[in-house]
Amino acid sequence: MNIVVCIKQVPDTTEIKIDPVKGTLIRDGVPSIMNPDDKGGLELALRMKDNYGANVTVITMGPPQAELILREALAMGADRAILLTDRKFAGADTLATSYALAGAMKTMDYDLIIAGRQAIDGDTAQVGPEMAEHLDIPQVSYVIDAERAANGNLIVKKENEDSVQTFEVEGKCLLTVLASAFDARYMTVSGIVDAYNKEVEIWSADKIDVDETKLGLKGSPTKVFQSFPKAMKAPGEVHEVSEEEAVEIIVNKLKEKHII
Repeated sequence: MNIVVCIKQVPDTTEIKIDPVKGTLIRDGVPSIMNPDDKGGLELALRMKDNYGANVTVITMGPPQAELILREALAMGADRAILLTDRKFAGADTLATSYALAGAMKTMDYDLIIAGRQAIDGDTAQVGPEMAEHLDIPQVSYVIDAERAANGNLIVKKENEDSVQTFEVEGKCLLTVLASAFDARYMTVSGIVDAYNKEVEIWSADKIDVDETKLGLKGSPTKVFQSFPKAMKAPGEVHEVSEEEAVEIIVNKLKEKHII
């Protein structure tokens, strides 16, 4: 089983700032991390490797410094790492990004593609589903678990707002994963040493199956007018009640969410 995991280097949003004039992210001096949902997807792939003997390839599209998260993924247990980097990719929106990544997938032997639900520096949740459409393969989003059935199909659990759905997927497919579903493993000391002894493959636009007019800024129909931080969540409710009343409130809330 060959699994390809798409990951992205993003600014750590605990320290992110917005330029008040340009409305763009201020990336200077902000540390970069592996996107949390992508790390959840990588953990799912590594668990499938542990259980079924899968081969795990990680791929990212970005500048040369994005090699750092590929090294991190190798240290966690990935087998192969690919950095898709070229000035022709610069300025890509989600459509051009998904097209480039799909073009890379067309040159690879894969059974399953895993991506994070969304990146914390964009929150669009579009790249994974768009890749599946470019490749004409089934997709399941908001995945919280997946395992291989005896017949070779995938049994996938998808989280909805008030419920969980279970699907059986036949053939090649793409999953987008929630970080909250998995506690990603740590890098090991031996894994870190091995990661820096492995090659990170560098792929340019010439290496993948694409029409270059659909790459980068010229292939991006999206125009960003304004960027802004996420709004704070509404505060929770505080109930000063007896134990019996507290139990009743909790049970009613669980029923409202269809959990019980």
